Amino acid sequence: ILCVFVALEVLYNGVYFLVTCRYDYSEYGASTGQPSEYNTYADIEAVSQCLQKEYGAGQEDLILYGQSVGSSPTLHLAAHLPRLRGVVLHNAILSGLRVVCHVKFSFCFVSYKNIDKIKKVKCPVFVIHGTEDDVVNWLHGHGLWKLAKEPYDPLWIKGGGHCNLELYPDYIRHLCMFIREMENLTTATRLKKIRQTLKLPAKAVATTSSTAFTTNCCCQIRCRKPDCWSCPRRGCLMVRCSKGSAYLCNWCCGDWH
Repeated sequence: ILCVFVALEVLYNGVYFLVTCRYDYSEYGASTGQPSEYNTYADIEAVSQCLQKEYGAGQEDLILYGQSVGSSPTLHLAAHLPRLRGVVLHNAILSGLRVVCHVKFSFCFVSYKNIDKIKKVKCPVFVIHGTEDDVVNWLHGHGLWKLAKEPYDPLWIKGGGHCNLELYPDYIRHLCMFIREMENLTTATRLKKIRQTLKLPAKAVATTSSTAFTTNCCCQIRCRKPDCWSCPRRGCLMVRCSKGSAYLCNWCCGDWH
């Protein structure tokens, strides 16, 4: 199932209305083109641009909803919208490969890697999953909820399958509750979130005279200037830069020391 809709607030005659916007993926419904992972991402990006340019909807006015495989383009867009109001994941997947087999690692060839995308989402994420889903195991939803930066209280529908959660009263009740809470986010709270997303990381300041952090002017990487030009660890890789202004980069097993 590829299902995504976008909820947005529209101001009309001084009154706010909640509007849902649904669309068809490439070669689904009335849409042309070819179905592919890349096209699903391009489709939702086109919808986002349309809402912004044609309807004046900012990202802070949007709530994204993704079901099953449709959760991947939803998280793809959410990862690029830091001021998004909220995200709903309905029987979502961790990745395409994890639907068919249990793996502990992500491979470069795996499609729909939500397990990586969810970590980049900076808005509240509401996860809904049926405990008896025989297509996408409940562990997918639980895993996404655990990885979310701003997890909202999840809804595990006891006995719910993959395509029937809408029939349960708890589904409507909790979904309305989430949307209502996202609508009630104050302007101050939203502005605070915006400032946090725009805040640049502070430069590290040396606490002692023997240790300092800087930026390598040739490699553009952060590295440490050690106390001396030799490293006490055996097997340590030392890389020297041809530019005299660059520092020595020392690392062992991937950890700076």
